[in-house]
Amino acid sequence: MARVLVTGAAGFIGAAVAERLCSRGDEVLGIDSLDNYYQVSLKEDRIAHVREGAAGRFVFKRVDFSDWDALSAALEGEHFDSIIHLGAQAGVRYSLENPHAYAQANLMGHLNLLEVARARGTAHMVYASSSSVYGGNDKLPFAVEDRVDHPVSLYAATKRADELMSETYAHLYRIPLTGLRFFTVYGPWGRPDMALWLFTEAILAGRPIKVFNQGEMWRDFTFIDDIVNGVVACLDSPPADNGEEKAGGSVKPHALYNIGNHRSEKLTRVIELIEEACGKKAEVELLPMQPGDVEKTYADIDAIQRDIGYQPTTTIEQGIPRFVEWYREYHGL
Repeated sequence: MARVLVTGAAGFIGAAVAERLCSRGDEVLGIDSLDNYYQVSLKEDRIAHVREGAAGRFVFKRVDFSDWDALSAALEGEHFDSIIHLGAQAGVRYSLENPHAYAQANLMGHLNLLEVARARGTAHMVYASSSSVYGGNDKLPFAVEDRVDHPVSLYAATKRADELMSETYAHLYRIPLTGLRFFTVYGPWGRPDMALWLFTEAILAGRPIKVFNQGEMWRDFTFIDDIVNGVVACLDSPPADNGEEKAGGSVKPHALYNIGNHRSEKLTRVIELIEEACGKKAEVELLPMQPGDVEKTYADIDAIQRDIGYQPTTTIEQGIPRFVEWYREYHGL
């Protein structure tokens, strides 16, 4: 049995990962600042949900990990074997409005976790990167071998910076690090700022949905259970410090993986499935492309399949009705 520090434990992916770790017998120390980027009540409900099924294996502390003094104080006297660093300021569009939040959480916060890992000789740190690092790359599907020097949002730039900082720490301190480039994650307990939630909410309320780029948008939608399987499998397989080239090109103990569904779905198909699950047609407002957004994402997952045995199994035809069912239940609809 191991004890794992999970940051962003009140977040969508963080709570699901914490739940899975506890269910397999690990202990989890979860930290989160519970910031109000979206409703705090949802974050608190996720924590309560994890705690309910954790049989005493889950401890939660409210702390802002981008504040070094507060983080150090919270972790004093706490033991953990490895780290899953999922906490971040998320969202591409919000990075246009509040850039400083991204520098603070995603740059200072990531550096702080690297410092914790270094000081404690942590066995492995898995951290969240993003498919946004691929920016405006035209080559599809996106592969970890591709160059990622041209981010189109500040959010993407901070996530790429996290990868570069991690490479430095793997080189200087030989800390095993694995960065995961997540592709559009969805499912029960999801995020209210993401398309699936926004569309479901609007359709059920009879309001029009906003569809950008006139609906010419494709995303690699990945169901939360598949993502959790990949995160936990990566935690169990730290990159070796053997001088051999890892996924992403490092010869240090640092691997980078895409974690997606390996299918690019057109947004209009996703809307159809939400309509079916809601039993209502959507009223659609077609809008131009948003600044910082990209038209298509599509994950090449060869590396994580080869190294970790990751295999997503949930199609959007299965996953979207499960999200809508959860959404109705959560809101008592």
